[in-house]
Amino acid sequence: MILPDFPQILMPALFGVAFLYATVGHAGASGYLAVMALLGGSQEEIKSTVLVLNIAVATVSSVQFRRHFSFHLFWPFALCSLPFAFLGGALSLPTRGFRVLIGMTLLCSAGWFLIHPREKKEIRPPRIAMALPVGGGVGLLAGLTGTGGGIFLTPLVILNGWARAKTAAAVSAPFILINSLSGLLGHLGAARHVSYPPPSWIVAVVAGGSLGAYWGSRRFQPEQIKRCLAVVLSIAGMKLIWTL
Repeated sequence: MILPDFPQILMPALFGVAFLYATVGHAGASGYLAVMALLGGSQEEIKSTVLVLNIAVATVSSVQFRRHFSFHLFWPFALCSLPFAFLGGALSLPTRGFRVLIGMTLLCSAGWFLIHPREKKEIRPPRIAMALPVGGGVGLLAGLTGTGGGIFLTPLVILNGWARAKTAAAVSAPFILINSLSGLLGHLGAARHVSYPPPSWIVAVVAGGSLGAYWGSRRFQPEQIKRCLAVVLSIAGMKLIWTL
């Protein structure tokens, strides 16, 4: 068990992160990374713990957003992402590199939430020759950073006009799920020490994720929440990079 000195902070933080991310089809990995890294978790503890939490929330989000899901858009990204997520999960970066990568991941996520790009009028799914390498690259980043890759995939899909926002969220949720599973398996095979979150943490993120995914997929307009979340992630990302 990690971070034993901060139970009163962690539970509401995990619930809030899961809720906010799930409104846009994400599982919350970069938010969990911010909370745990800033509270002093080690690389090995953070990576495995975040992946388990990610799997729980991504499962909930996949179910809630299923009405908007497109298998035609999903499978080319997923096909190449799986082996590369496994490879990324098996790799262990030096402490400095890990913190820089996590910080940049948080800043990328913040940029997406802050900019909130408008959808293109004409939607054209990517060619398979384009989707396959994109999926592989995102999968590798997902495994290396201990995320599911949704913070990279969703903005790419919307900015390139490959799908509407709801469909992008619906595709990202199962994409995050399979990459988190693959990354966790790779990490388990390579790590000497693996830390799992206690059941109370899983309950907190599932509760927050269920509520957030329900509102995000059916009723909620998350623009204002995205902008607030971008500020939090920007502060966390810059802190991780500047305090090396």
